[in-house]
Amino acid sequence: MKKIIFTEKAPAPIGPYSQAVIAGKMLYTSGQIALHPETGELITSDIETETKQVMENMKAVLDAAGTSFENVIKSTIFISNMDDFAKINGVYGSYFNESSAPARETVQVAKLPKNVNVEISMIAIV
Repeated sequence: MKKIIFTEKAPAPIGPYSQAVIAGKMLYTSGQIALHPETGELITSDIETETKQVMENMKAVLDAAGTSFENVIKSTIFISNMDDFAKINGVYGSYFNESSAPARETVQVAKLPKNVNVEISMIAIV
C-alpha cells in the first residue's frame, strides 16, 4: 500500500504527481522548486534565497509525512549552473547535521521546470 502526502504548506503539484508518497517505511518526495506555497510566486532573486525556499518547501513535505531532515537518507540536487554549487551547498548544508547527512548527488541539467535554477528531491525514513 502507498500513502499520498499533501500539505498546503508546500507548493501544490502542477501536474499528475504527488508532493510525496510513503511506501512501507520509506518516503519518496517529488522535486521541489522555489515556488512560494501561498502566493505561487517563484523566488529566484538570488541562488541562496531560491535554495532556501526549496528547502523550506521540502521541510513542509517532510513534516506532513511525519519525518524530518534527520531521517533523509538520499538527496538529489538538479542545478542549471554548476558554478552555483558552493552557494547551493551552503544553504542545503545548513539543514543537515554534517555527521549524519544523507547520501547525495548533484547534477547540472540543461533546463528545469519554470526555468528555475535548482530542484531538490529526497528519500527519507518515516
